[in-house]
Amino acid sequence: MFKRRSRPTATALTWAAAASLTALTALAAAPAEAGGRPGLVHPSLRPHLAAYYDFEHPVRGNPAKEQDVGFSRTDIDLVNGGAQMRTADGAHRGSRTSLQVRQVNPQAPGNDDWKAGVYGPSGVPTLRAFNTAEGVTVMGWFKTTGPNPAPNSNTAAPDDRYGAVGLAGVLSGDSDGHAVRALLEIIDVNGELRLVALGRRVDGASSQTFAASRDWRTLLPEGEWVFLAATFDFGTGAMALYRNGQRLDGFYTVPGDPWDLSGPGPHRSSPTDPRGIKIGGSFPQNTTERNPCACRMDSLMFLNRAVDGEHIRAQYRLVTSR
Repeated sequence: MFKRRSRPTATALTWAAAASLTALTALAAAPAEAGGRPGLVHPSLRPHLAAYYDFEHPVRGNPAKEQDVGFSRTDIDLVNGGAQMRTADGAHRGSRTSLQVRQVNPQAPGNDDWKAGVYGPSGVPTLRAFNTAEGVTVMGWFKTTGPNPAPNSNTAAPDDRYGAVGLAGVLSGDSDGHAVRALLEIIDVNGELRLVALGRRVDGASSQTFAASRDWRTLLPEGEWVFLAATFDFGTGAMALYRNGQRLDGFYTVPGDPWDLSGPGPHRSSPTDPRGIKIGGSFPQNTTERNPCACRMDSLMFLNRAVDGEHIRAQYRLVTSR
């Protein structure tokens, strides 16, 4: 059985693996097979795996970028931390490396937080699989490595904290780097932080949020790797959250019909290319800081379908039964 790793010390969390980073960067020897590393992606997911990041494939000649080993080939930037963000702490037996994201200077506004992603002001053409999409799934491994949410570096109040913790998502087609089409995050819901799936079917229109009922701190205990998934079915309006392959109880937070599904279908996402992907906070173009996450991430998957629980469990079992 898969064994959880022991909780690391504060020093080890971010810096102990520094000596191995040079060796990890050398993993860029050859492009990976589209659809993910053989044996680490369940075959049923590969046709829909538009983007996949295992943080073991630096772009040749530029280790501050990570290769997409999904079919879209949308490489992402490791913002501010570059190659140092790759950490010798794989989430599962088939993994050697994960991504460390974190706030850098909580005392002052700036653009130095470690995060990842890609941004195109007129859309990212390689992400066309999410243009007029029937649905989206965002999933991957996450481990919190410090207090969350982070202090709000954009306000003068010393005790002010952000109202959300960014995990991973696909931006909308009109996004400024924050607005999303499909997002997995922790956010304030009626005065209480919750793990949520947040989705927007139509650019510029209302979003819907599906929030987990359980305390987010029990779902993401500090120092423990957890496999999370969020699904968004734009045809039916159904959303779901999963933890370690098991569906979570939860509730929708927006009444009515925020995705405008009352008219004739079929209903899909807006006919626009997403403006990018954001990981570990908003604004992957690095113009603003917002909602950083003190955490590590591994094997991030962005699929252009809302896959069901059977497929999510199959992926979880595949990498935990090795």
